[in-house]
Amino acid sequence: MKKIIRLLMICVILLAVACKKEQAPNLSLEQVKYNSNKSSYPSTKMDSAQAINKITKQKVREVLELSILYKAGKQDTDIDAALYKQILGYFYKPDSLTVHNLLTELDSLNVGNARIGNFEVTERYFKEDTLNFARFDVQYFDRNNRPIGSFQREAQYVLVPAEIRFKKEFKFFFLNFYQQPILKDSISSGVTR
Repeated sequence: MKKIIRLLMICVILLAVACKKEQAPNLSLEQVKYNSNKSSYPSTKMDSAQAINKITKQKVREVLELSILYKAGKQDTDIDAALYKQILGYFYKPDSLTVHNLLTELDSLNVGNARIGNFEVTERYFKEDTLNFARFDVQYFDRNNRPIGSFQREAQYVLVPAEIRFKKEFKFFFLNFYQQPILKDSISSGVTR
């Protein structure tokens, strides 16, 4: 008798769930014609400082992730060579020394994952030049997601003007990553009279 009651209860529950399914509304051609994404995807406008902050954080994350992937490999395959070339593509003057400190630190700590926190974009002034820096805390994890440690790091970046499709845009490059800042004088040396 208990089995029959349980079976009836299950049937009632399934019937109630089936009746509750909502039917998708039939949209007419006129409703679809004037539908827009504005209601479902609100566009937010950012000022230039917010945009630079967001782009810089994204680029820092990408360099860290690619470097961790590169160090996880044996560095002797075509994929590793492509990863290394992609990492160097984030730097203004691609050179093996530009990522040496980062790769050495990842290798010595056996990093399997990283998380960025307390991200801040700052400017420093050297003579008449403005130097752009990203200061952030990076928390390293091993391959089993156990925390290794948290470190405060800094990366210097530059925005290079680039005209793309007749628009004034900028390309983002790192000057260094985990190194001492590169100080440049805006006055070039030359012959004086």
